[in-house]
Order: sequence, then C-alpha cells, then structure tokens
Amino acid sequence: MMDFPDVSRARRPGFWTTLALGARMMMRDARAGELRLLVLALVVAVAAVTSVGFLADRVSRALERDAGQMLGADLVLDADEPVPGAFVDQARERGLEVSSTWQFPSMVSAGDGAQLAALKAVEPGYPLRGALRVADAPFNPDGPTRDIPPEGAVWVDGQLLSLLGLKVGDTLNVGDAHLRIDRVITYEPDRGMQFVNVAPRVMLRASDLPATGLIAPGSRIGYALLVAGQPDAVADYSAWLGQHLKRGQKVATLESGRPEVRRTLDRAQRFLSLVALLAVLISAVAVALAAGRYMTRHRDGIAVMRCLGAVQSQIARMLTLEFALVGLFASAAGCLLGYGVHQVLVMVLGSLIDTALPAPSAIPALQGLLTGLLLLLGFALPALAQLRHVPPARVLRRDADVIGARSALGYGVGAAGFALLIWWFAGDARLGGVVAGGFLGAFALFALVAWLCILGLARLRGLAAGLPALRFALAGVVRRRAATITQVCALAVGLMALLLLAMTRTDLIQGWQRTLPPDAPNRFLINVQPDQRQAVTDALSREGVGQVVLSPMVRGRLIAINGKPVGPDDYEEPRAKRLVDREFNLSYGEQMPSSNRIEQGRWLKPGAAEVSLESGLAKTLGIKLGDKMTFDVAGQQFEVAVSSTRRVDWDTMRVNFFAILTPDTLADMPQSWITSFYLPPEKAQVLPALVRQFPNLTVFDVGAILQQLQSVLNEVGRAVQLLFLFTLAAGVLVLSAALTATRDERMREAAVLRALGATRRQLARSQRIELWAVGGLAGLLAAAGASAIAWVLSTQVFDFTITLSLWPWLVGIGAGMLGAWTGGALALRGVLRTPPLVTLRET
Repeated sequence: MMDFPDVSRARRPGFWTTLALGARMMMRDARAGELRLLVLALVVAVAAVTSVGFLADRVSRALERDAGQMLGADLVLDADEPVPGAFVDQARERGLEVSSTWQFPSMVSAGDGAQLAALKAVEPGYPLRGALRVADAPFNPDGPTRDIPPEGAVWVDGQLLSLLGLKVGDTLNVGDAHLRIDRVITYEPDRGMQFVNVAPRVMLRASDLPATGLIAPGSRIGYALLVAGQPDAVADYSAWLGQHLKRGQKVATLESGRPEVRRTLDRAQRFLSLVALLAVLISAVAVALAAGRYMTRHRDGIAVMRCLGAVQSQIARMLTLEFALVGLFASAAGCLLGYGVHQVLVMVLGSLIDTALPAPSAIPALQGLLTGLLLLLGFALPALAQLRHVPPARVLRRDADVIGARSALGYGVGAAGFALLIWWFAGDARLGGVVAGGFLGAFALFALVAWLCILGLARLRGLAAGLPALRFALAGVVRRRAATITQVCALAVGLMALLLLAMTRTDLIQGWQRTLPPDAPNRFLINVQPDQRQAVTDALSREGVGQVVLSPMVRGRLIAINGKPVGPDDYEEPRAKRLVDREFNLSYGEQMPSSNRIEQGRWLKPGAAEVSLESGLAKTLGIKLGDKMTFDVAGQQFEVAVSSTRRVDWDTMRVNFFAILTPDTLADMPQSWITSFYLPPEKAQVLPALVRQFPNLTVFDVGAILQQLQSVLNEVGRAVQLLFLFTLAAGVLVLSAALTATRDERMREAAVLRALGATRRQLARSQRIELWAVGGLAGLLAAAGASAIAWVLSTQVFDFTITLSLWPWLVGIGAGMLGAWTGGALALRGVLRTPPLVTLRET
C-alpha cells in the first residue's frame, strides 16, 4: 500500500502543490523500483536516437560548411566547350573572384614508359576555396599551399612516379612539352571520382598548355569556371547563370560535383538509422509493458486516494506531472549517453569523416527529448490515464473497476505522433515506413496467431489429465489469455528486432558485400577500335586475364520522343535536363547482360528496331513501354521502340549501359568497344605493355574506388555492432517487462495451488513448460517476421538481394525458449518460494 498524503482537505490544490505531490510520488516510486524498467527503456531509446542523430547532424553540417572547399569554389560552372567571356565578365561585375581550369585524360611518358594521366591546367588563384596540399617527395610530410605549379613544371600524384619509375626533379613528357616534376600532390579539394579523375593527376600552369599541343579541334576537354565571393553575390550570379546556360553547360553542386561523398555517408547513415529505429521500437514495447504493470499495482492506492476525497482531475494532474518529470529525466540521461556514444561512432567511422566536424546542434537533443516524451505519450499515458477512473469502491470490491477501451484514442494519437517522429529521424519515408509498418503489422499478426494457439491449447487441456505439470501449464496459459498474448507478442517483437539486426549485420551487409566481390573488375579499358578487338582480347588472355568481354559503345544524342523534339527546357528535374543535354553511351547485343533484370516488358526482338532502357532513366525522362525514341549518331537519325525497362546493378563495377538496342540498328554506326576486368596486383605491368602496343587505348584504374567502398563496408559494420548493444539492452528490457507484468498474478496462483496440495516441484515444472511454450512460439513468429522485413529492406531500401537462410528460424526458436526460461527465472524468482499464507494474506 502506498503512503499518500492526506488530500481530503484540499480537493483542488494549486499547481505548485500538485507539482510537489507529483514529485513526491515520483521519488517514492523510484525508491520502490516501480519506475526502473520504464526509465531504462526511455534512456535506451533516447540514447539510440541521439547517438545517430548527433553523428548525422555534425556530418551534414560539415558537408554544408565544406561544400565550397570540396568544389574548390562557391560555384563551379562545368562545360564541354570554352566558357564564354560574357560569363566571366558578369561574375567580375558582381565583385566575384574567378579562375578557370581545363581537364582531360592524356598519355604522359618518360623514357620507354607511358601512362594515362588526368591532366589539369589551372590559373593563378586556384583553388578559390580550400587549399592544395603538396610534398617534396612521396610519403614526405605535406603542407597546404596557395601557389600553383611554376612555368615549365608540373605537380603530380605520387602514384605516377612509381608507375614510371621517376622522382621529383625528373622530366615528364606531356604532349610536345617537356616539363620538370616539381612537387607531389597529396590533396586536391575539388577532385571527384569520375573516370578522368581516377587516373594519376598531372597539374600544370595554364600558360604551359599551348606548348603541349594537346588541345586541337574536336578534343574532349572539360572546361570549368570557378567562382567565389559574398553569398548574396554568388546567389545572384547563380540565378543569372540559370537563365543563360546553354547545351553542354551545368552548375556543379556538392551532390553533382562530389556525389560519392554524399552517397557513401547517406548509405552508412541509413544502416545506422535502421539499428537505432529497432532499439526505439523495442523500447516502446518495454515502456508499454512497464506502464501497464505500474497501472495494475497502483489501482489500490488510487482507490484509497479517491476515498480520501481526491478527484479525477487532481489524480490526472499528479500522474501527468510525475511522468513528465520521469520523461524529462530519462530523456536528459539518454541524450548524455547518446552524445558519448556518438563520439565513439565518430572514431569508428574515422576514415569516412576526414574533416574536422563542427560542434553538434541542439536538433538531435530535441529529437531525443521528443522521442522520450512521445514514447510516454503513445505507450505509457494511455494506460496510466485509466488510473483516474479507478472507483473508490475498489477498496471493498476488486472487480469494481473494469478497464475498457477508452484509451484506444490515446494509443492512436501517440502512435501517430511516434510515426511522425520515426519519419523525421530516419529522413527516409521508405525506411521509416518499412520498419514501423513492419513492426506494427507483425505485432497485430503475432497477437492473432497467439490467440489462435491459445484456443487450440484450451481444447487440449483434457488430454493432460494424467500429467499435473502439463495441465497446470496449459491452464495458466489459457487462464491468463491476455497476459499470454502480450508476452508472446512482446517477446516475439523483441526477438524479431534482434534477429533482424543480426541479419542486418550478416545477411544484409554480406548482401551489400556480394555486390562488391573480391574479384570485382578494377580496370576499365575503353576506345578499343573494331579491328583491335581480337588482338586486345588475345593479348589479355595470354597474360592470364580471364573473362574479358568487349561491349560495343556508340555515342548518340536523344532528339525526339514519339516524334516530338526534346531538349533540356522540356524538363524541370535537373537530372533529366542533363540527360537530354548530353550524348548517351548506346550499346547493342542479342543477350541481356547478366547484371541486368527485366522489370517491365520483354527483351529485344531480333531484327526489330527496339531499345531496352534502364528503369531509372525511363522514369526520369517519363518514357513508357512502346514509346518511340529518336537518336542522332554522327548525323544519322533513327527511331526505335521501347520494348522493356531493366534494373541495372551498377555496384558490380562491370560495363553497363542505360540504353541497349538491337544489333541491326547500331551495328553499322561509328563505334568503339569497352570492357572491364579484374587485374591482380602482381600483373600490373600488363597494361603499360598493352598501351605501348595499342597507343589509342585508354585504361582507367578504379581500384582506389573499390578500396574505399570496402572500407565503408567494414567501418559501417563496426558501427552497427556498437549500436547493437542498444537493441540488445532494449530486448532484455522487453523480456523483463513482459514477465514481470504477470509476477503478482503468478504468486497468487501458486499460493492457491500449493494450498490445494500442489508441490513446489510440480509448479516449477509447470512454469518451465509454460515459459518454453511461450518462448518457442515467440521465436518462431520472430524468425518469420525478421525474414520478411529483411527481404523488404534489402529489395526496397538498400537495393540488393539477400539469400534467406535457415539459421534465423533455428536461432529464433532456441533463443525464444532459452530467453523466456532464463528471463522467467530472474523476473519470477521468489514466486514459488513465498509461503502461500503470506501471499494469501496480502491478497
């Protein structure tokens, strides 16, 4: 019985009096251990949210802060033709700094060695934001510089020196010019991961470019105008550019100029957000169960207060204030814990975050605070609100109050608010929808299955007449129908989250890794001429490079859809504008590439004029099956019908195309051939010899990209393991709350049965059988739910295929039985040891 103050003389106390009463109730309940599970569940949920939230907030703001440094300017205009002088004049009229660059791939040489390089000519002042870092020699200490290469000299990547056997001070042949190697570049702020930038960098002064003789009519050169200045002036100039951009010109942003940075961190954040969401959802179950137990244990005390004159509104205010204090305290503690964990995450993801992060903002803490309060609102207050309706008559009659469905609206409002919070935190409606919807649907399905199983067990009770322990276990399951369903659902949801997390750590991450196998192609060979195909294939085969498949590539421009001319002005989306503004890499073939999959339609019909489009491209351009597309290839126009859309697995690093046509359509067009293959490190010298034999070939080394992606996988895996502790803690809390909720009822039943002659051994065996049955059913349901959600996540959110295995089912059932038994032994300890007389007297 709780020790409540005498409120008979003050039916309507003021706010401060009510606050004092609420605080006293909170301290009393805290000392009695009534709030322990509730507080722990809130702390775990808030810490999981804030740890990922702090990390995402700091990284996002660092990207915004450093966007200029990553682009080398505040704004970059990219063009495939020289930038008009009027563009430069307009920038200078607004007081902006400008600088130009020229980029293109070219072969450089020294002695008998030759190597493809990414040439970049720069003007004084480059870069306008950020700074180059250079060193006197490879692996020597580097430092920032505001200079550019002097006349007659170049700065190069250290990789180029090792490939050609050179050192600083040697001469490098760049076209017709002989330039001295002056410094080694260690960092270039605006260097992206496009093909031209994967080759070793050679940087020279723009005034030396004419001497190389590399720029000629028809040369494929990337021109860039870098602009920097006051934000308002930059915004005004950007608006002016938007009205004057022409074909082949585009304004680079962080997403377009450095997409690999945003894409890598976004995917890592989605993995981490998934783990945090699982911890929050499990914690919500623990909060609901803990609040339900609190309500059950405090009915008698509230009834006494009603007898002493307390009114419903006063009780409601006291409970609201008590749990508001609990929510604020638990949320604050969770925020502090989350901040500490996020610091560990920053260290774990160190190589992904290679910049100084700004101080965190208050937004993640606000998310954490709202998480704690919404968990209480949605999963605790509806149950606690029922306490205000406890009638005074309960003091004399325990059955005087019948809990009805009046809290359904409260649960609905809380669940809606919680769903909005999940969407806000995840930042991805699909991820939040799959996780939240999957868990809510699973909970409802689990309840239905558990109810049907209980109905079946009720019919089997008569068959256990000669087995007292089994009969007692079946009777307990059937008699505590609502409690049993709650236990099965709670334990199943907790196990499902743990299994899903284990599958995230294993099957999902391994599925991601399977898109990047150890022998994934690390070299691209382009510009192979039709008469060189067999010779190149034979040369690579002689060196042991297998699986070399050459694919034709034809450059063509889309000029009409269904007979209507199209251009950038016909689309609003920036990606669509870029697609129709540039040439497509078209290909043709009789068979579909192995990394492609038909989503709509059928494969190309031999002899017909048809095209198969990548589904994302078709959606962006609004093209449907049966539409007619007109292409222009070197002045020749032709029309093809869309026969299918394909899903392309770009992560395989193999040659893929947005558009594949029938051979009869493109076979006679001007074309070159392209291939990708895996080249072991010990055979690195094969390619220089091949390029000397066929000087027109261009080789791209994407090994650095593969290494970075593998690093991402490893580091995200370690971060997921760290956050696994939150979900594990939440699962333990759910199990404890589910079993503790029936502790009082079990004590009364055990006392009655022992008074009627049952032995403690029989009751212990009955309890063990009951827990095994509940745990086994919960584990089976958890494995089914986890497998279903994992499949949806892999195909709809993370965009790769996983192979579902048997281990989640075996582990789920085993873990459910073991967890229920172990948790029951801890949560229900003392139930059978309490003397029956003591229990019956207290009752």
